[in-house]
Amino acid sequence: MNRTSRVDTPIFPRAARSAALSWHDGLWLAVIVAIGINLRPLLTSVSPLLATIRAATDLSFSGASLLTSLPVVAMGFGALGAGLLTRVVGEARGVALGLLAIAAACAARFAASSGAALLMTALLAGIGVAVIQALLPGVMKQRFHSRVPLAMGLFSASIMGGGGLGASVSPCVAKAFDSWRAGLAIWAIPAMLAGVCWLVLQRSMLADQRVASPAAAHARHTSHVAMWRKRRAWTLGLYFGLVNGGYTTLVAWLPAYYQQRGASVAHSGSLLAAMTVFQAASAMLLPLAAALFRDRRPWLVAGLSAQLTGVVGLLAWPDAAPLAWVAITGAGLGGTFSLTLVTSLDHADDHRVAGRLVAFVQGVGFIVAAISPIVAGRLRDLTGSFTAAWTMLAVCIAAMIALTFAFSPRSYARWLGAR
Repeated sequence: MNRTSRVDTPIFPRAARSAALSWHDGLWLAVIVAIGINLRPLLTSVSPLLATIRAATDLSFSGASLLTSLPVVAMGFGALGAGLLTRVVGEARGVALGLLAIAAACAARFAASSGAALLMTALLAGIGVAVIQALLPGVMKQRFHSRVPLAMGLFSASIMGGGGLGASVSPCVAKAFDSWRAGLAIWAIPAMLAGVCWLVLQRSMLADQRVASPAAAHARHTSHVAMWRKRRAWTLGLYFGLVNGGYTTLVAWLPAYYQQRGASVAHSGSLLAAMTVFQAASAMLLPLAAALFRDRRPWLVAGLSAQLTGVVGLLAWPDAAPLAWVAITGAGLGGTFSLTLVTSLDHADDHRVAGRLVAFVQGVGFIVAAISPIVAGRLRDLTGSFTAAWTMLAVCIAAMIALTFAFSPRSYARWLGAR
């Protein structure tokens, strides 16, 4: 890495880098983690209880799969509408409404008695997650302007850690209360607690807002630019979608892949759990490693290369070291997820513009991610194995490595004026 790639530009001033985090910053980061933990249990809590849920609601396999895919689709379309919500109620209230939607959806599952009711809760919770994921990065850009990688790394790690908690805690709660509904509804409690903490901290946010400058006034004007007209916004959206497409595909089919090779349900599930652990760790560590460098491309390539290595290992030597392959893949997925969002935030110095870009990127990205496991499953049906699915992932990752080189820091200031 050459000396010119070091961060010493006005976007990341030297004084801000050397300043230590205050206790108030620590409280904000703690609340961000509390919010992130609530964004995946609505997906992962369903999987271990799926057989019981199907027996109780008469959902078909196709219908049951919607409990996972429907929230992901809602995340995409909900993120695309987050800009309107920001203009109507603001970022802070929008995040609070998102948490309220998650809490309400999870609580409603305690009384759900039909598959249709569960699907409605999945849709509502997915919209709540979409709003939070679209709006909170803009808030973090404003609050932690010089420490975006730290804030985003913690947020991403908490999202993935929450996914692991959903898969492990819900079965225990369901067993303790002898009710699968309790196992799903328990997640209303942390969502409500996170919402209360979030609202309490908003008073301090108002006090910390800076006086608007001419540059900020210009940013307010440009924040209304139609993102769908910007080639860079679409490129980042596709990039983010393919990252998450790898995640959704592996979550959907990794256990089935190893069960087809003779592994037990418990062993195949433990491999998925291990992938989640390495995801969470890398989502925190890779952005921190890249924090001192304005050019994120080498670190994105490192994360993608780890993904490619793991997928090729699953494809070529699946039984040689399965834990190693899922660990490497998970590390690549987690690090690239969070660093892609950091790179998107880097494209605009003002948090309003950056927030709108990240919302668009996630909107496009989650729609792409929802399609990926469906394509992989179809390939499995057509070929009788997962070889074609893993090959598809490997090809996509290789294409993403090539695309990464387009994200030069010099292009950050030009994308708003380009078509």
